[in-house]
Amino acid sequence: MSLRVLVVDDQALVRRGFAMVLDHEADIEVIGESANGLEAVDAAHRLRPDVILMDIRMPGLDGLEATARILDPTRPGATSLPRVIILTTFDPDEYVYKALRAGASAFVLKDIPPEDLVKAVRIVAEGGALLSPDITRRLVERFAETPAVAAGLGERLARLTEREREVLVAIAGGMNNPEIASELTIGAATVKTHVSSILSKLGLRDRAQAVVFAYESGLARAGQGDIGY
Repeated sequence: MSLRVLVVDDQALVRRGFAMVLDHEADIEVIGESANGLEAVDAAHRLRPDVILMDIRMPGLDGLEATARILDPTRPGATSLPRVIILTTFDPDEYVYKALRAGASAFVLKDIPPEDLVKAVRIVAEGGALLSPDITRRLVERFAETPAVAAGLGERLARLTEREREVLVAIAGGMNNPEIASELTIGAATVKTHVSSILSKLGLRDRAQAVVFAYESGLARAGQGDIGY
C-alpha cells in the first residue's frame, strides 16, 4: 500500500519538484498539491493523506497555523491525523519550536537532497520523527530563556517509571534508540518498548512531541548533560 502524500507550497515549481521526486518512488503516491494554508486544510480533510509536506511562509494562512488546524484532535472527523514535515528555505530559531508545538514531526530545509526527502517521508509515516542535534539544541536554548513549566504536565509526568524518565531525557537530548541503549546499558528492543510506553502514557504521537513535553514539563533542562536526574 502506497504512502499518500500532500505537497503544500505557494510556489508551483517547488511543489512540482517535490511531487516529482516522491512520485518516482514505488511506495509513495502524491495525492494532491496545495498553494496555501487554507487549501491545505481543506485538502487534508478531503484527501486524508498519510504525510504532508508543509511550507511555512504562504499567503492567507501560513504553514504553522495550517499544521495546527490539521492536527487539531478536537476538530470534527479527526480520527486519523496525518504526519507533517515542515519545509522551508528559512532557518530561523523561532520556527523550530513553533513547528514542533503545532504538531509537526519533522523540520527540514527545502534544499534537502532528494534521497533524504524520500527517507524523511518514510520515517515520519512510520511514526518516527526527524530531530537533528541542531534542532534539539535550538529547543534547549528556547527553554533556557523561558524555563517556566506548563501547568498540568506534572501529573502526566508522574505516570512514567524512573527508567522511562531517563529514556525521555535521552530523547530530549537528541539521542536515537541505539545511542540510548548504549548510554543506559540496556537492549535496543528494551529502548523501543520504553519509547512506545512513554508515548502511550503521555498521550503523545511521536518523538517530536516527546521532546517538547520533556522540556515543557521541566524533566529535561537546558544545560543538563547527564541522563536522568
